[in-house]
Amino acid sequence: MSSATISAVIPVWNGRALVEKLLASLRRQTRPAAQILVVDNGSTDGAAERARALGAQVHSMGHNAGFAAAVNRGIEMSAGRWIAVLNSDVELAPDYFEKLAGAAETEKAWFAAGKLLSAESPERIDGTWDVISRGGATWRVGHGQADGPRFALPRRIDMAPWTATLLRGELFGRVGRLETDFGSYLEDVDFGLRCAVRRLDGVYVPEAVAWHQGSAALGRWHPETVRLMARNQVLLLARHYPPQLVRQWAWPILVAQLLWGGIALRHGCGTAWLRGKWQGLRSWRAARAKCDAPDLDVLSGLAQAHERLIYEMQAPEGFELYWRMYFLLTRVGQSDT
Repeated sequence: MSSATISAVIPVWNGRALVEKLLASLRRQTRPAAQILVVDNGSTDGAAERARALGAQVHSMGHNAGFAAAVNRGIEMSAGRWIAVLNSDVELAPDYFEKLAGAAETEKAWFAAGKLLSAESPERIDGTWDVISRGGATWRVGHGQADGPRFALPRRIDMAPWTATLLRGELFGRVGRLETDFGSYLEDVDFGLRCAVRRLDGVYVPEAVAWHQGSAALGRWHPETVRLMARNQVLLLARHYPPQLVRQWAWPILVAQLLWGGIALRHGCGTAWLRGKWQGLRSWRAARAKCDAPDLDVLSGLAQAHERLIYEMQAPEGFELYWRMYFLLTRVGQSDT
């Protein structure tokens, strides 16, 4: 087994009890982190103080700077060859780091993601790896579905959720760090797309298991969550979809964005969705200017392959309403995609 060290980076904004549970699971690791970095985004419930008392190295941002900025600060402070980025609301199986690092080293992968189970319903998948559709909507593969054989097979992946992932420290010298304009939500997809166009891929390791509370800070359908998601969906398109793809996939893009707005409206967050879309459109030119020139062929092939995978993974249990409507209106499974 390699002796390459691991630095664990944990952005925190309140949730003292969850932080305690995560740090306890880090102490039980069979391949422990040599450095545990808690980056506090202005917690008011004693989470930072408790983390320090439990032996973590704590850095205060002084305010809620967002997930991306906090993670970037942690990466700057990391000394390990591997950097584990962990949400504060996850709990790791004792061999989580050992399984991820072993697979990544064996497969010469740039990053590794494990199987995330729902903390509330451990028989169900919280997430595995990320994919993106032609319309710019993303899916955390398996989210909400029953765990089973489909999620037991290791595979190469293009994008990993930064809920509990392990990355080579040198990767950031090639790709850069998280884009702070995203604040929170979809910043990991943006990073994954930057990796994909450089053909720097990772591995999904189903033997590495963690449990995720999910949306512990605000809640999945909090208006601020919806606003940020709606805005950042537009920023993804601006940064990664060249004009030719935007024109070619105008219909899937329109369908994907409006369907998500419809679901937000059902949850009483229609105004937040509109605010987010407006903010994203206002930032379109600035976002496009800050990203490398998108690779048309790579992005086109990636999105189409991911969309086929979404269709195949959704079909066995029956499609979620969002994806059922998206596939119906864009004729996925009946077209040449």
